[in-house]
Amino acid sequence: MSWTFALVLVAASFGTAFLALLVAGLLQPKRRVTWDRFGSGTDGMTFLFEDEELVDATDEARTFLANGPISLPSWPRFLALLAGSFPDIGARAARLPEVGIMDLRARDGSARLEAEWKNGLTRFALHQGEDIEPPEYDSFSVTAMTEEVDILRRVVDDAPLLAWREDEDGNVTWANGAYIDLLYRMHPDRTTLAWPLPRAFAHTFHESESDVVYRVSVTIPYIEQVIWYECTTREIDKEVLVYATPADRLVQAERSRLEFLQTLTKTFADLPTGLAVFDRNRQLSLFNPALTDLSALEPQFLSARPTLVAFLDHLREAQRMPEPKDYKEWRASIAELESAASEGIHQEIWSLPTGQTYRVTGQPHPDGAVAFLFEDISAEMSLTRRFRSELEMGQAVVDSLDEAIAVFSRTGSMVLCNRAYQELWHCELVGTLSDIGAQDAVRDWSALCNDDALWSRATRFLSGNDDRRAWSAEIESAAYGKVKCRFMPVAGGNALVGFTLGHKDLPLPAPAAESIPQTA
Repeated sequence: MSWTFALVLVAASFGTAFLALLVAGLLQPKRRVTWDRFGSGTDGMTFLFEDEELVDATDEARTFLANGPISLPSWPRFLALLAGSFPDIGARAARLPEVGIMDLRARDGSARLEAEWKNGLTRFALHQGEDIEPPEYDSFSVTAMTEEVDILRRVVDDAPLLAWREDEDGNVTWANGAYIDLLYRMHPDRTTLAWPLPRAFAHTFHESESDVVYRVSVTIPYIEQVIWYECTTREIDKEVLVYATPADRLVQAERSRLEFLQTLTKTFADLPTGLAVFDRNRQLSLFNPALTDLSALEPQFLSARPTLVAFLDHLREAQRMPEPKDYKEWRASIAELESAASEGIHQEIWSLPTGQTYRVTGQPHPDGAVAFLFEDISAEMSLTRRFRSELEMGQAVVDSLDEAIAVFSRTGSMVLCNRAYQELWHCELVGTLSDIGAQDAVRDWSALCNDDALWSRATRFLSGNDDRRAWSAEIESAAYGKVKCRFMPVAGGNALVGFTLGHKDLPLPAPAAESIPQTA
């Protein structure tokens, strides 16, 4: 009885295990697939993909993949290698789960691609040289070509510029490592790239002109960084090869230059001085609003970039420059003005027929340009004339006095004297008044008498070493009788000295060198 119960228990256990294995086998996805269509051999190029991951390949197939872009994963690299011979390989491979099998011929007839999809696994078989006889190469040529291709591939992938190819539809059919790195920066959430590769730029370059440089930009989304490139194109068969060099520094330099020009423009717009800058070809390249007011020329004329000669001709017609008596001489003076301004800073004063006075300053620029500044100095000239007139009138009043008067500054230099003083002390004033010092003047005065104490006190008074209070003295001169000398301070720390003669004879002779008194 016990043996029977044991046998039944063992049979029940085996049955339960068998049912569990059967259910597990039914529920587990079927990954074991037979490929009778391609045969069971492993020769040639055969690839086995699970979705987009390479799970197995023959040795020849792995060598073939190694020739593709090293910066791409296996699936995009596989499609990139086949895209040249099978242009629509990407679209056909995407429909493979629907159709199950695929048989493609290369467009040049040199290769054939077979593919079959089963339960998420895709097997590709690439047959080359079936329709044409393979060329015969010696081992040295093959080694040299392989090394050259490897060097060229590394140079292109490591280049600091972007390079890619576009077909007629704008699809990217090839790209170097820099382009792929940019795609990963623009799409940081992607761990792999599909084929054809995404477009990094919205601009399509297939119909672009070869000699034109296109400036385009891309934005890195997660940091909001804008990157600028300058792109040039070259046609290759029906496709176009695009090169993109980084242009961030150039764009930044242009922006800085534009901002600087805008700052200068705003500054020049508020200047009361008219500014006209002529380039090396002597065409007007820059002007400010004040120039239109000072020159009385229309902004439309100035915006048309007239030449320097045309600009000056219009100034003459608008009576904003001196009227020349001789046209040839005027032309020569214009050439002289331009030449002087191009060699260094040059100034001229223009007295206009309207009564205004302009100061025209020309100065060169390093690039061969010439800048002219126009200033209306009519008020300044009027003030100068009035000041000069007042000075002349004051000098005339002082000259009308019989008293010999001289004024000295706090440093002891003569700043003013009248005609009576000049006649008395033989002052011809060949140079300037500041050339006559207090000691020189006291040396002349000592010819009146030999009072050393008086002249020492006068020297201290004029040099500012003594208390400047008004004082006077009366001396006896052999030539002029009684002479009244007065010393008094005036405004600005200056000192006035006056000599009133009792009677006027001939001027005193020049004093001898040994009669010069020593300053106390």
